[in-house]
Amino acid sequence: MKKINIAIDGPASSGKSTVAKIIANDLGFIYTDTGAMYRSITYLALKTGCSLEDEAAIAALIDQYPITFEPTEHGQEVFAGGEQVTEAIRQPEVTNAVSKVSAYPAIREKLVQQQQMIAKDGGVVMDGRDIGTAVLPQAEVKIFLVASVEERAQRRFKENQQKGIKTDYETLKEEIQQRDYLDSHREVSPLKQAEDAVRIDTSGLTIEQVVEAIKKTIKEKID
Repeated sequence: MKKINIAIDGPASSGKSTVAKIIANDLGFIYTDTGAMYRSITYLALKTGCSLEDEAAIAALIDQYPITFEPTEHGQEVFAGGEQVTEAIRQPEVTNAVSKVSAYPAIREKLVQQQQMIAKDGGVVMDGRDIGTAVLPQAEVKIFLVASVEERAQRRFKENQQKGIKTDYETLKEEIQQRDYLDSHREVSPLKQAEDAVRIDTSGLTIEQVVEAIKKTIKEKID
């Protein structure tokens, strides 16, 4: 297959990262988790005691602590300034602050530039909130994944249980609804479906079924 770019967007816990990793692995493409990049900066802001109100100070962390991805036998790991932060960036305090940090224009500008550099030669599967609309508007294939709030909360609840993170289902549901609102109402690159994106509702579907639906779309787009 030629080295096309595939953009996968959607709200929190819609299954983007899980299926994007599988698609990238199956196609031999590079997987880029843009959400992990915003989470990493949020984690760094919290760790260094940087005020979440200080946009310039948070943006400066991006240059101070470069974000990198490294494939391992256990999957892709995330590093920030050399520190392995793969699990740390999934903690509830990061999850609850990332929408605020990712809404800052200075942070988005710096990270979008990095994301576009990663994809400049094609052969990339990138997932996030604004890949098809702002980061890679020329991507050959654009997917927009959705699922009910209840199903997404249940997925996050099970995921947290497996990782030993104690959370309440109803609290998760409220947090996801709040993230949906913040992500879709921010001024810079809000969460929205690109006009030429294919919408896939993952409610009630297995991971394998979602992957097959995306592969079918890819084949239809490039044939």
